[in-house]
Amino acid sequence: MENETITIAVVDDHPIVIEGLKQLLSGVNGLHIAGCFADGSGILSFIRTNYVDVVLLDIALPDCNGIELCGAIKTASPSTSVLMLSNRSERSMVMQSLQNGASGYLLKNASLEELSNCIKEAATGNIVFCHEIKMIIGKPGGRAEHKIPKLTKRESEVLKMMADGKTTPIIARELCLSPLTVETHRKNIMQKFQAKNAAELILLAAQQHIL
Repeated sequence: MENETITIAVVDDHPIVIEGLKQLLSGVNGLHIAGCFADGSGILSFIRTNYVDVVLLDIALPDCNGIELCGAIKTASPSTSVLMLSNRSERSMVMQSLQNGASGYLLKNASLEELSNCIKEAATGNIVFCHEIKMIIGKPGGRAEHKIPKLTKRESEVLKMMADGKTTPIIARELCLSPLTVETHRKNIMQKFQAKNAAELILLAAQQHIL
């Protein structure tokens, strides 16, 4: 998406936050805010008729929980990446967001450079976190204290390439494997980590210092 404009929607019930994001992101080349919404019903109605690359989503909303709304957005538009943008930094919040399909988690004190870079990375299919969240999820705790899954050498290679945002066809080509074999490795890795999706898998692997 290097030469394409990334379309963004912002969901936050604080007008000052929305205005701040509009002003900040309007000066970043390649980013375009297509709509701003104060509740869940607004964004769901919008994405049914408008394509959005990335949704910046707050957790606390007047009509719903942002984490649950993330799942609804992904159901309505699976190709849309959702980035949680919150003041909440609990590990449990990050995990729940990823389990509901989020492509990343940022805190509202993130810098413009960090925010814009994460948006661009998420638009290409990568999983992203701001620096502070990376530090939090990298600390031992929660499921990170559980027994670390044993991966084969090939599974470790596939996992690292998944973390780099590489798709199954690309991984297959670079490792000289069939796509079916790569998918089998991905499935086995997910089962070993008991992860519901790739985002949760990458977070768990990072927590256990495998990546």
